[in-house]
Amino acid sequence: MLKHGAMNSRNHLAEFLSAIEDSLKDGGFIKASLGHYHGDEEGLKQIYARKTLIKREEKISFTYRYKTRDIVKNYDCDEAFRRIQAALSTGFSVATLFTSEQDLTFEQVPERKVLLRRGSPTQSGKSMTHDRQKTRVVGIKDKPYLTALGITDSAGNVLKASQDKYRQIDKFVEVIGGLIRDVPPERLGRVLDMGSGKGYLTFALADYIATALGYQTHVTGVEMRPDMVALCNRIARETGFAHLDFKEGTIASCDASGVSLLIALHACDTATDDAIAKGVKAGAELIVVAPCCHKQIRREIEAGKKKSDLSFLLQTGVFMERQAEMVTDGLRALYLEYWGYTTKVFEFISDAHTPKNVMIVATRNGKAGNSKILDEIEAAKSYFGIGRHYLETVLPVPAKV
Repeated sequence: MLKHGAMNSRNHLAEFLSAIEDSLKDGGFIKASLGHYHGDEEGLKQIYARKTLIKREEKISFTYRYKTRDIVKNYDCDEAFRRIQAALSTGFSVATLFTSEQDLTFEQVPERKVLLRRGSPTQSGKSMTHDRQKTRVVGIKDKPYLTALGITDSAGNVLKASQDKYRQIDKFVEVIGGLIRDVPPERLGRVLDMGSGKGYLTFALADYIATALGYQTHVTGVEMRPDMVALCNRIARETGFAHLDFKEGTIASCDASGVSLLIALHACDTATDDAIAKGVKAGAELIVVAPCCHKQIRREIEAGKKKSDLSFLLQTGVFMERQAEMVTDGLRALYLEYWGYTTKVFEFISDAHTPKNVMIVATRNGKAGNSKILDEIEAAKSYFGIGRHYLETVLPVPAKV
């Protein structure tokens, strides 16, 4: 006899699959996304399916997103349904269906109850063209905040002068959204965007969390310029954001207690370290930083370069700058690992859009205090002639004896 939880799981899955099948048959299907993959296919992360026209014939275009590549395949509606059904039984445990009538999210995570959430439709199915444009995470239709921020015109088209900014916003939300999906909703209580500026990312992320994920997570942008804070709060009120606000302050002075996701993009020099320290002290589930400027470590390397075997490189200004960037961020990743985080460092967007394109993502694993990591840190500092990293002053580590 099936336990109640198992029956509930099957009922929700059957209801979700039935909704997909019906929408494919009646033409209401717009797109679907599948994530939180724990199957056997190496490198597979997500599947995105959308309705399209190929040679005047309606198809469902599948984008299989891997860590290093995307694979696109097109199926008829019957085969598309079979593919989604199979995916949900072989490793995908979160899926969202977007139709002309509703958004429907199915979530099945081990040791948690199965969820099936319904919401008002957020996508328009009017356009069905087959092209090579990338599917965007941040939609542009019916998004008045994008118009208010100067990204789109009144008709919802991206302004020519804002194309690069829109691509940056979309990529940020794609990366951060993928990370958020791995955090259970009850552990994503507060999001803090430090140095939020005009709020482009803050608005888009709050929109994604509320509409694509259906979470009631509160998002706060912190910005030191009072005019920007006032502007963003006014736009948030006028465009209907119930769980978004902006506060005046600096990264160093901001209260990060209880934060689940801490973001600091392009915080200059040691302000990035201040943000990292805030996140670690708060026990944040995720810390995401995109560093800007690396002056503190550059000065340390310049002072100690006579001790280094790399003096032939460090005599050139451009090489010194690049070396300082790599050493600074490499040490940041090591410190985060020592404090109990798993880290990734990668280029999140082409340097054609911004030269500051390195992102450090830290996911809390609870395994802090590995002394071998301290040995690596000390060896790196000694090799590059570094006396101290600023992080050591805001989040001290025990001295090696």
